[in-house]
Amino acid sequence: LEKMTDLVAVWEVALSDGVHKIEFEHGTTSGKRVVYVDGKEEIRREWMFKLVGKETFTVGAVKTKAAINIDAVSGFAYEYTLEINGKSLKQYMENRLKTTNTWILSLGGTDYRIVLEKDTMDVWCNGQKMETAGEFVEDGTETHFTVADHSCCIKAVSSGKRKEGIIHTLIVDNREIPEAVE
Repeated sequence: LEKMTDLVAVWEVALSDGVHKIEFEHGTTSGKRVVYVDGKEEIRREWMFKLVGKETFTVGAVKTKAAINIDAVSGFAYEYTLEINGKSLKQYMENRLKTTNTWILSLGGTDYRIVLEKDTMDVWCNGQKMETAGEFVEDGTETHFTVADHSCCIKAVSSGKRKEGIIHTLIVDNREIPEAVE
C-alpha cells in the first residue's frame, strides 16, 4: 500500500448511519486527486492539469452527496472545503443539530450510537436503520425499538415553549440516557 504522501485534508462527518472519515490527497506537482471515504478509495484522478476544481462523491448508507472544493489561495497554496448536501460542513452540522438527536451508550460492553431523525422519525443504531413501533401516549409519542435484547423507547414530549419545540428523550431499560454532543 503506497503511503499517502499528498494527504492535504481529513474531515469527520457525523451522519445518521455513523461518523465517516473523508481523506483527500492532492498532488500539486503530479495533478493527482484521491478521495477516500472510511479508508476506501472513492475517486482517483492522475495528471490533472487544472489544479483547482471540485470532486463529487457520496458518503454513507443513504449515499449523502458530498463535494470537495479545491481553490487557489495564493501562488501554490490551496484551500480545501468539504460540502455535504450542498452546504458547507459547518452549515450542514449546525442544521443536523436541529434535525437529529444522538445518544451514545454502552450495553454489555458494546458501544452503541443511536440517532433519531426528527423529520422522518427514523431511528439508526450503529449504521443500521431500526425497526420501530410508534404509539401515541397521554403527553406525546413513544417510538419503541430493541438494541441487543434491551428495550428502548424515544419519548417525544412538547416543551411547552415554541422556540424549544419537542423534547426527545431516550429511555433504555427504564433509564434515561443523556444526549451526546458530536
